[in-house]
Amino acid sequence: MKGKKEIKELVKDRYGRIASNEDSCCSCCSCDTDPVEQAKSIGYSVQEIINIPEGSAMGLGCGNPTALAGLKSGETVLDLGSGGGVDVFLASRKVGEQGNVIGVDMTTGMVEKARENARKGNYTNVEFRAGEIENLPVEDCSIDVVMSNCVVNLSPDKFATFREVFRVLKPNGRILISDIVIEGELPGDVRRSLDAWTECIAGALEKQEYLNTITKAGFRDVTIVAEHSFYNPEMDDRIAGKVISVQVRAHK
Repeated sequence: MKGKKEIKELVKDRYGRIASNEDSCCSCCSCDTDPVEQAKSIGYSVQEIINIPEGSAMGLGCGNPTALAGLKSGETVLDLGSGGGVDVFLASRKVGEQGNVIGVDMTTGMVEKARENARKGNYTNVEFRAGEIENLPVEDCSIDVVMSNCVVNLSPDKFATFREVFRVLKPNGRILISDIVIEGELPGDVRRSLDAWTECIAGALEKQEYLNTITKAGFRDVTIVAEHSFYNPEMDDRIAGKVISVQVRAHK
């Protein structure tokens, strides 16, 4: 298996190609699924989708963190792995003009795409920064809420990611993370597969290990607020039923 640096470069290359439309296959869903239909299937409403810039929803998520984060007017929100900006734009409406939403993505093409979507939608309370989620370009204790949508599983160092999230959150700040976890054991060849890494499978932690990692990073009240089995018709029969989408809430 390749090291952490090689895995990051592989993921960056894959999502860079998706951003530039050179690769249409998305991360945790069927490649034949329309991005809007996929967004609806994981919890976004039609109204939400049609009220954000076209191209923001790219079919890359496994949940709708903005629906469960309890965002309030005036809050500062950080979205890890913001992609085309779908969750940033939805959050911007919830926090209002007095609030602010920051999206961070390590793929330059995604950051550029999201910034262009923001210009098209005339959003004034959002910004997109290039950076890695294990080393966030965000000040200490500056964020009220951290969200993420099917991204932490792509990190080769999840503990470092959650420690960074803890660092940037204000005291009593909270997280709402939608992600992929595993129940049971994955076959060894799947764990070693680089393609499975970029498809959100090989790097996914076992469910309890995932929750323990958040706790070890310093968080309290770590709770799964929603979960469901994640099915993809193209999925290897050996892992069907073991791949789970969870939405996790916790507090600093």
